[in-house]
Amino acid sequence: MNEQQMLAIYEDAGALLTGHFILSSGRHSSRYLQSAKVLMHPAHAEALGRALAAGVSADDIDVVVAPALGGLIIGHEVARALNKPLVFTERKDGEMSLRRGFSFEKGARVLVVEDVITTGGSVCECMAVVREHGGVPLEVLAVVDRSPAAEGRFDVPHRTLLQLEVESFEASDCPLCREGLIPAVKPGSRHPA
Repeated sequence: MNEQQMLAIYEDAGALLTGHFILSSGRHSSRYLQSAKVLMHPAHAEALGRALAAGVSADDIDVVVAPALGGLIIGHEVARALNKPLVFTERKDGEMSLRRGFSFEKGARVLVVEDVITTGGSVCECMAVVREHGGVPLEVLAVVDRSPAAEGRFDVPHRTLLQLEVESFEASDCPLCREGLIPAVKPGSRHPA
């Protein structure tokens, strides 16, 4: 699946939005990718999961981990393509944690999967939880990277299907806020619209 096909899937699903958005990182942007509108279609979710998993040897991975909520569906599809279990991290009192009886064997080789990466904060929090519980993150996969030029976000290799350089701003530097013409909305999983 190439980048043009990926963009077409997002556009056809009405998942490439324009407006004034507050991202889950707290940054502001005029563009938002609502992957849930793409991943709600099982055929899209399966195809994207298979495309991400295609570059991974199942023999090198013990478990797939995804940060909730955005990474759950694509994480499941990657895990299914690799025939590996899926564990997810989630926020409790604002902190990423491992719950629901999930655990890792010491030294478990972990593949971290996310839907959209902007700053990489959720992925880094997820990897910290994995390490805290004895797992070893080996690679990060995501459907979309909104900041492909940002280097050094992760201390493991990462790969995405679609790279879009989408400008984002600290809230205090947001030109959309200064203009005041479009109200900011929070469409992400941490702050549902």
